[in-house]
Amino acid sequence: MDYKKSALVLIDLQKGIVPIASNGDEIVRNAKRLVDRFHEREGLVFFVRVAFHDGQDALKPELDQKMPAAKRSEDWAELVPQLEISAHDFIITKRQWGAFFGTELDLQLRRRGIDTIVLGGISTNIGVETTTREAFQLGYNQIFITDAMAAASKEEHEATCKYIFPKIGKLRVTKQFLSEF
Repeated sequence: MDYKKSALVLIDLQKGIVPIASNGDEIVRNAKRLVDRFHEREGLVFFVRVAFHDGQDALKPELDQKMPAAKRSEDWAELVPQLEISAHDFIITKRQWGAFFGTELDLQLRRRGIDTIVLGGISTNIGVETTTREAFQLGYNQIFITDAMAAASKEEHEATCKYIFPKIGKLRVTKQFLSEF
């Protein structure tokens, strides 16, 4: 992997979402190790968060199963401070599950000649999976850091890692990625 042609993309590691994962602290620690590596190698880091201006910009389709409505604190959309975001990092705000639709993520990656993205975040089967499907359709190579992501349940996380990710990219754990690249 060439760090000049690769970017780390971390999904929804924000104050209001990290606590939904039983292992949220571990996910943040592994994500931070990845951030540090990309910073050391002068790679690009994109932090993607979900946030809404006034609630009118949120999706509101009719559903059979609604997502649990969480009360959002004022700092709900803030990225967790443990990530130590630098002035060179990008912050992308999305208003739906995927990080590409309706954002400048693809534009910023392409302008910088990025062909490979390394992904982590919460939730594996929602924000991360939707982003990876979009990235696949856009032609990006992908590396999924499975211990730097989590879902609301172990079963949801494992299903995406077993049935979706191997068909659209490569799976690694943090330690393995850091030793290979």
